[in-house]
Amino acid sequence: MDIASQMILFANVVDHGSFSATARSLGLTPSAVSKQISQLEDKLGVRLLNRSTRHVTTTLEGRSFYERCAQISAEVHRAEELAQSFSGRPQGNLRIAATVAFGKARLMPLMPAFTASYPALKVELELTDRHIDLSDSEFDLAIRFPEQITDTSLVACKLGSSKRLLCAAPSYIAAHGMPKSPADLKNHNCLRISTVSHWNDWHFKRGDETWTYAASGNFNANSADAVYHATLAGLGIAQLSSYLVEADIASGNLITLLPDYEEDPTDIFAVYSDKRNLSPKVRVFIDYMVEHFRTLPH
Repeated sequence: MDIASQMILFANVVDHGSFSATARSLGLTPSAVSKQISQLEDKLGVRLLNRSTRHVTTTLEGRSFYERCAQISAEVHRAEELAQSFSGRPQGNLRIAATVAFGKARLMPLMPAFTASYPALKVELELTDRHIDLSDSEFDLAIRFPEQITDTSLVACKLGSSKRLLCAAPSYIAAHGMPKSPADLKNHNCLRISTVSHWNDWHFKRGDETWTYAASGNFNANSADAVYHATLAGLGIAQLSSYLVEADIASGNLITLLPDYEEDPTDIFAVYSDKRNLSPKVRVFIDYMVEHFRTLPH
């Protein structure tokens, strides 16, 4: 392996945090990855990584070297994408980030038909509610809600919309009573999502009147999916997207609260960096999502 390839491999090791995780992502063995990094260190005459049985961390020199290697890796990735776009056929790796709840409830059911339609594509889906800097990451696009989009340079394509419904399990209502107005929520245990603070500002509207309640309670989770399951378990009241809870409301597993106080629907976007060309693989994925979601109710 030449030094350029070893530098890209080194960036991968730092990104994955271990030889074994890097090896799995590249179809190599951990020993082969470790050997290449050792050879790179020998060529440079400097130690780049501190090694343990499970993880690796960069030395001070390794951290500085990683920044340049990561830039090279990103440029090589972009060059590959550009070359693939010349053919006009969707191919290669399509890296997508989506929130945990939306990914499980809405994306996963669509993946079999999508991948069958584009067999030359390999989809890499990461479900996370954490912030992602698309301008510096290797993701091709992310599916995000408005509260998660803070970079005005991103290109956003609306996929659809969803209502957020205030709900609780029957067991919680039986134990704590039914709130009659937004003001009553201060007497209830309201479940919070820790990754996006604005999701905890619950908005209500009735006629010309509006209210905003800052959710407060004894439970925080880093994804709406976890809050959803906590709500089903009877832990408290939550405001959750309709696509998550509609089936449970229909079955009686959850109860809609304050139905006279509705929040306006929120849009769902596919976003990508304007630094990237809209490659065929990204275009067909967005087109597929738009075609599917525009036929669905909130």
